[in-house]
Amino acid sequence: MELGGMTCPSCMDKIKTAVEHQAGVSDVKVLFNAGKLKAKVDTNQSSADDVKKVVEDLGYQVNGVKEKEIA
Repeated sequence: MELGGMTCPSCMDKIKTAVEHQAGVSDVKVLFNAGKLKAKVDTNQSSADDVKKVVEDLGYQVNGVKEKEIA
């Protein structure tokens, strides 16, 4: 998932913490320099769109979702 709007490592931590609290989401990695988020999603509990909404609700942009990054 490509992210926009991260300006500092604090943004990265904020996104990581919020996504980790989403049901069925694990192994969350937010790559500040690359502007990407990678995570494992249990599709019985959540979806890539749910993760996208969490990030957007924090005020960041999601520019693309790649299924291999949200698996």
